[in-house]
Amino acid sequence: MELLISLIAGAIGANVAAGLLKNLNLGLLGNSLAGVVGGGLGARIMSVFGPDDFGFANGASSGLESGLLIGQAILGCVCGVLVMVLVGLVKNRLTR
Repeated sequence: MELLISLIAGAIGANVAAGLLKNLNLGLLGNSLAGVVGGGLGARIMSVFGPDDFGFANGASSGLESGLLIGQAILGCVCGVLVMVLVGLVKNRLTR
């Protein structure tokens, strides 16, 4: 479930960022693919470091569950944006 949330958030974040950063836009498919890769990296980062390293306390309450999902979505979105920006910068550099 967390992986799916990260992948979707990454794709959404990359496409939103591409709309704001027109010079780094990779097209709908390119932005989405970069975002999905970034979202996957975000999910991996969260699984390696765990929720404690991101400021979430241990517990099994439903509030924690939703907090973890929101944190996963935010991290996936940020990582999706970062990958899209990096790929866009490399693409721009190579096409000069």
